[in-house]
Parts: sequence; structure tokens; C-alpha cells
Amino acid sequence: MLKKVVQLDQSLFLMLFNGNAPRWLKNSALGFSKTGNGGLYVLIAVGFGWLSSEAELRLMAMTLLLGFLIERPIYYVAKNSFARIRPCDCLVKSAYITPSDKFSLPSGHSAGAFLVAVILAQYFPHFAELCFLWATGVAASRVLLGVHFPVDVVLGALMGGSCGLLAILIVATL
Repeated sequence: MLKKVVQLDQSLFLMLFNGNAPRWLKNSALGFSKTGNGGLYVLIAVGFGWLSSEAELRLMAMTLLLGFLIERPIYYVAKNSFARIRPCDCLVKSAYITPSDKFSLPSGHSAGAFLVAVILAQYFPHFAELCFLWATGVAASRVLLGVHFPVDVVLGALMGGSCGLLAILIVATL
């Protein structure tokens, strides 16, 4: 069963990753991917949270921080436990970018983006669709750039979204 899932995952990757993708697609994927590098999260937390005089925005910043304090250790343990080789190291000649680390499962970019999307959607419900569209773009970009398999980004998104929900629940009980 697991072997069939891996084969399906690899087949789907090969359908999505195109070594000769049009320039606009590569540039779009690069843009989305860069927004998931972490700097934007710090900007959101500091800009909207700690520099704001509104208690609700400071609470949002605290929720983001708690979410990442929950998610990052889980991410590092999972990444090193699964130790799944990246598609650019075993299935195709190269990716469009250099991965930040050795292993691919789960996708940290996807986890972070969905964690942020869940929390922002809680505090800014009118922008929920936009938040999840952006997070989906970050996750998809990682496959399109050749550094993750589809399962990597799906599991990363589930992990990050779950950590975001947990952080919201914890902060709500304080």
C-alpha cells in the first residue's frame, strides 16, 4: 500500500514539475516560495502585533509566536525522522532553487504558510479566502520548483494548520 502511495506521489510530482516550465510560472512560484521563507511572518508579528496599541492585534502576534513554538519542534523531529530524499536529489536532475536542507517531508514552507493562514483567518475572517489562497500558492510553489513531492506539502499544510488551530485554542483559554 505504501509503495503505491509513493509511486502515485512521484507520478504526480513528475506531472507538476516541468524542467522546461515557462518563465512566468517559474517566477510566480519563486515569488510565492519566497513569501514563505519566514521574513514575512516576523513582519506580520512585529508590525501588526507588538507595534500595535490594539489588544486584539497583540493577541494575534502572541498566537503566531505560540503556533511556531508548537510547530517548529514537531517539524524538525518529523523532518529528520522521515528523512525523505528530495525529488531534485532522486527523481529529476535539478530543481529551480537550492533547498534549505537535506530532506523533504514535511514541507516547512507549507507548514508555516498554513499555520499563518489559519491564525490570520481567525483574526481577519474577511481575508480568510485570500490567506488560504496565498498558503496554497506557497505549498504548490514548492512542488513546481522541484524541491518537494505533493505529499510533503499536503502533510506540511495539515501539520501547520493543526498547530495554528492548537495555538488559537490555547490562547482562547488564557
